[in-house]
Amino acid sequence: MDASTDRTVAAGASPADRAAASLRRDRDRVDAARRILPAGHRTGLDRLAELAARLLGTSGSQVSLLLDVQHVTAGTGAAAVGTSGPLEESLCTVTAGLPAGEALVVTDAQHDERVNGLPPVKAGVVGSYLGTSLVDGDGLPLGALCVFDAEPRPWAPSEIATLQQLAGSVMTELQLSALLQRYEDDRVRWELATEAGGVGTWDWNQVTGELTWDEQLIAMFGYEPGSFGRTIDAFDARLHPEDAEWVSDALTQAVETAGVYDATYRILLPSGETRWIHARGRSVVGPDGRTARILGTAVDVTGEREAATLVTRVLEAMPAGFYSLDHDWRFTYVNAVAERLLQTSREALLGRVLWEAFPAAVNSIFEDRYREAVRTGESISFDAYYPAPLDGWYELRAWRSPDGLSVYFLEVTERRRVQEQAEHAARRLALLAGVSADLAGALDTEAATAHLPQLVVPALADFCIVTVVDSDGRARDVGCWHADEAMRPVLERYTQLRLDAMPPDSPAAVALRTGEAIRRDGREVSSLLAPGEARELAARLAPREAIVLPMRGRNRTLGLLTVYYADGTPAREDDVATAQDVAERVGLALDNARLYGAQQQLAEGLQRSLLTEPPEPDHAEIAVRYLPAAEAARVGGDWYDAFMQPGGTTMLVIGDVVGHDTEAAAAMGQLRGLLRGIATYSDAGPVEVLRGLDTSMTTLQMRTLATAAVARFEQTPDELARGLTRMRWANAGHLPPLIINPDGSVAELAEWNGDLLLGVDAASRRRESVITLDRGSTVLLYTDGLVERRDSDLDEGIHRLREALIELAGLPLQELLDELLERLVHGRPEDDVALVAVRLHPQDRPRPPEAGPNRVPPTVPPEILAP
Repeated sequence: MDASTDRTVAAGASPADRAAASLRRDRDRVDAARRILPAGHRTGLDRLAELAARLLGTSGSQVSLLLDVQHVTAGTGAAAVGTSGPLEESLCTVTAGLPAGEALVVTDAQHDERVNGLPPVKAGVVGSYLGTSLVDGDGLPLGALCVFDAEPRPWAPSEIATLQQLAGSVMTELQLSALLQRYEDDRVRWELATEAGGVGTWDWNQVTGELTWDEQLIAMFGYEPGSFGRTIDAFDARLHPEDAEWVSDALTQAVETAGVYDATYRILLPSGETRWIHARGRSVVGPDGRTARILGTAVDVTGEREAATLVTRVLEAMPAGFYSLDHDWRFTYVNAVAERLLQTSREALLGRVLWEAFPAAVNSIFEDRYREAVRTGESISFDAYYPAPLDGWYELRAWRSPDGLSVYFLEVTERRRVQEQAEHAARRLALLAGVSADLAGALDTEAATAHLPQLVVPALADFCIVTVVDSDGRARDVGCWHADEAMRPVLERYTQLRLDAMPPDSPAAVALRTGEAIRRDGREVSSLLAPGEARELAARLAPREAIVLPMRGRNRTLGLLTVYYADGTPAREDDVATAQDVAERVGLALDNARLYGAQQQLAEGLQRSLLTEPPEPDHAEIAVRYLPAAEAARVGGDWYDAFMQPGGTTMLVIGDVVGHDTEAAAAMGQLRGLLRGIATYSDAGPVEVLRGLDTSMTTLQMRTLATAAVARFEQTPDELARGLTRMRWANAGHLPPLIINPDGSVAELAEWNGDLLLGVDAASRRRESVITLDRGSTVLLYTDGLVERRDSDLDEGIHRLREALIELAGLPLQELLDELLERLVHGRPEDDVALVAVRLHPQDRPRPPEAGPNRVPPTVPPEILAP
């Protein structure tokens, strides 16, 4: 890119354009990314992409390498695996352009100026995005790992950390893939070099006289595939006359002595051309001790009669180590790569016995496999480690040769290291996923915490103790586990005693006070204990090292994860880091559980405050119910009330403050108290009570909205004599009451048009409705939590409620409400539910007119009660 192009990009370019220009200019970075670009499908990358999407709960994930274009190497969901595209159109380009260690966090892509102009965002594929760079050992950003959803969503710090950990595993998998591809290329080059060397093989059976040649040797001697006679005469027919006698003598001697055959001779081809052949063979002795077969190889060495034969050239040129041993295990050949890998010159090795040159090979996998190859005649492949001074891992292939044993080998120390890193990272992620799953799926978080040591041991430590701080501040050990089954009873008894035996300056006590991790020598920890059984048990456990890791919540320490390491087990830093991660996850889970418990107590306290005893008028039975939402965090503003007014009428109230939080609950308490005060002081009717409440909300500047329905039950003397009761009610945006007639039918009320919600406009006009009820009628007031569902609309819910009321109409009032809650919300509503119901007695109990319940207040003229 020239200077003018740079200026063009810089002027008004998008973040993706600027990042793409910068990435292309760094040719070292592009070359490094090209070296790890997979040649084909990689299952390991797919698994990591799927794991990223699963752990972060997204619909899509993607692994991209950024060369001159973007290459999508793995992914899930909408990721187009195997495709490439311009860097300027990719969110991954913006990710790779960020400073090292910084993630690209996009909660709402449509409104994020960094990415809202990119095609995936415009197309609606990406609504939220979280990405982190794939960085090599030199700090170069080679690509990106990302997760995304079509809808906006927030990203927690723990999710960012999880994605960055996964990015390390993805980088390891890419490097391992590149190494494996290089090793495969070396193997193919070796096979091509062997074929190019033109080496043929032969087998002369002394019992049958049959001489077997491979295709390479048949062509070498000028025969057609079907014309070779498979006898020694066919061989003699091609020998140069001057060489025929001595070659025959050499073969005869090898047969008679069961020895070795080695000869370089001439052959005459049918065309008259003369070629030089170098042949080697070794006798195979039969049960009678005589030669049964001679196996050998032959190579055309025309022009190469000196020591540097074509085979030697091939072996010297091959990119792997090669050496050959005779039957006495002495080195007979060592190529240049073998000199380097074995760190010994060929002059020092040739003629020397293998077991003397490399004594660590004795009684090891090297000796076992080499002797197996010689004994069985089969090619043996294996991986093995040789200690210092070589201190390396090797991939070897050994096969029996006529002269003894041939060995082809590669150093794979780096490949093993990368592979072990990948496996360890996978185990670490699996452990963290297991811990998270246990904590998320457990109803009792502390019970899951007690199970935690069995996940940690033996993966991260030799034994482990988990300590939890109770709500009263007292620490107690809740779980432990030892890798040695015999030591588990000892450890369990130790956990019962150790906290009481610890002094105030013990590592556990200090970690609880400071919230900092503490690392101590195991013997020092034991010496701090008071003399007694706990100290004796600690001596039996004999840890070499103890690491106390705080389980921190929000600004407080909720417990400890203490891991112990025995003699001979080093405390690997990555294991300690994983244990710290486990401790932090458990601490956060405990904190969330306790917060959940506090919210649940708040909901229960609200429920208790609402469950006031309803009045007991002579003419009716009143029943109430309140059921908080199944989720403690959804405590809301539903309420009911039932009370007597000064004039003797009975008033029922149902209401719902908008919102589902503690503020809504607090506002509900204020509104409930205001309404009750207005109604009991003024003796006003429903519409005046609601108007007064709305006015008070405005005067007190209560910035909240609420629905409410108020019903008052009234009787004139004449109505009392005729067994009639009038229900006068007003509705501020709430669901209307339902009436169950004495015959069990549900009354069809007129079409409901509720007035404006409370808190919107205090001057708005409000209306009252009146309905006349017979003895035995039931009136139900309820909140929307009883009928609303995520999977259906409100009308369907009200229909279900009416059907249930028809079926349950004959039940006593208290049983009716209980059965209604069970049928419609199964005891665990998605939202708060409040119910208040009144059932008029079939016969009123006579009382003096001046004191009777539900009498029309003397200050209200009877004629205003007419509908």
